[in-house]
Order: sequence, then C-alpha cells, then structure tokens
Amino acid sequence: MILATTDNLPGYEIVEVLGLVMGNTVHSKHIGKDIAAAFKTLAGGEIKSYTEMLTEARNIAIQRMIKEAEKLGADAVVGIRLGSASVMSSAAEVIAYGTAVKIKKI
Repeated sequence: MILATTDNLPGYEIVEVLGLVMGNTVHSKHIGKDIAAAFKTLAGGEIKSYTEMLTEARNIAIQRMIKEAEKLGADAVVGIRLGSASVMSSAAEVIAYGTAVKIKKI
C-alpha cells in the first residue's frame, strides 16, 4: 500500500478512484500521567506522555484508514490528511483520511 499526502504519485497513473477512506481513534492518559503532565506545564517543555499518546493514536488512525482502503481493493491512498481535536480534558481524537485509488506504473 502506497501512502501519500500528494494528490498524485510520480511514476504512477491513477486508473480508478475508489472513494474516501478514514480511520480515527480517541485516546487518553491515565490520571497519574495527567497529574505529572500538569506539573510539567508549570516548568514548561515537552510533555512526553502526551507526545507518546498522540503518536500512538496517529499510528492507529493510519492503520484503520489503510484497512478501509484494503477492503476497497486500493493500491494506494493519496491526499492523506491528519487532524486532531480535544474531545474532553485529557482525551484527544486523531483522524486520518484520504482517497483510496487503483494505480498502475507508467
């Protein structure tokens, strides 16, 4: 499966557009990590537990998007975009979406 943020792939021709595919997840950290993060905001700097949480959530969202594309018989997903939003205190949604396509090498 080829993944690209661009709308086309150099060296390939898009022969069929299969449709929009997406994957999302909502993740949160447990209360202990949340309290530690609150103290970190006082001193400043990266809050590693939240960075890890969002990285994990992004990877899950991308894998779910790929599974949707595979169900459609796609060779690639183009025009991929990622988004995130705070759902509630200490919980964030990450979404990945793009266009599933069939391609051929040129």
